[in-house]
Amino acid sequence: MKTRAITGLIFVLVMLASLLTGAYVFVGFYMFLSLVCLIEFFTLVKTTGLRPHRTIGYVAAVILFASVAGRFFIAFETKWLLINIPLFFGIFIRELYKKSKLPFSNIAYTFLGLIYAVVPFIFYVVIAFISGSYNFHLALGFFLMLWANDTGAYLFGVKLGKHRLFERHSPKKSWEGFIGGIFTSVLVGYIISFYFTDYAFYHWLIMAFIISCFGTLGDLVESMFKRSIEIKDSGKILPGHGGVLDRFDGLLLSAPVIFVYLYLITY
Repeated sequence: MKTRAITGLIFVLVMLASLLTGAYVFVGFYMFLSLVCLIEFFTLVKTTGLRPHRTIGYVAAVILFASVAGRFFIAFETKWLLINIPLFFGIFIRELYKKSKLPFSNIAYTFLGLIYAVVPFIFYVVIAFISGSYNFHLALGFFLMLWANDTGAYLFGVKLGKHRLFERHSPKKSWEGFIGGIFTSVLVGYIISFYFTDYAFYHWLIMAFIISCFGTLGDLVESMFKRSIEIKDSGKILPGHGGVLDRFDGLLLSAPVIFVYLYLITY
């Protein structure tokens, strides 16, 4: 428990530092985290006997991330995203030279890794720039509400949890915990609205609700994936917490949805 608490504290401090030290550090840090998540994902897939194209996947991830984030700093045109096209087709061509019984499974998991472990971080980074320039308010508020949901779900689940939410994939999650997580996240969202006035308070409440629902779904999806390959943690990089993918499973589904919501109310 002590190790878990220390790791958690250090992790939170690093996260806050990445948000408060400027746009370049923010983008670089989350590009790094997305790559770590991709490495963990490919490593997990490899335990099943499949062989995703890791090197091409890592290169594609960096180019994809840089192509989107780079346009906020320099005249980095979106057309640079086209560089990924030959890389994507290269995955198919590379598979021709591998002696695999399941070639399209290797190809599919390579693309899935990019979609599942990298693209959500891109959406999260874009959220911080949605007003046209870097603003840490939304990025910080997102994680405060996500952490509030996780904390509330755990506390309410421990004290009141009786009805299982999705026992097949996550036996410990309960409907009481889920509702408690929403309540806690919405409460934190309401408090945030007093300090970050970029959006009206009701938008923060709606975002908190979205984050709670899709953050929980993200957790369940990752649990489903790990159970399907009989793995407990995605990695060991965070003592007491597992892997980076374990810590950011709530972001993977909620960040894209939050981006869509913010885009619709901003433009």
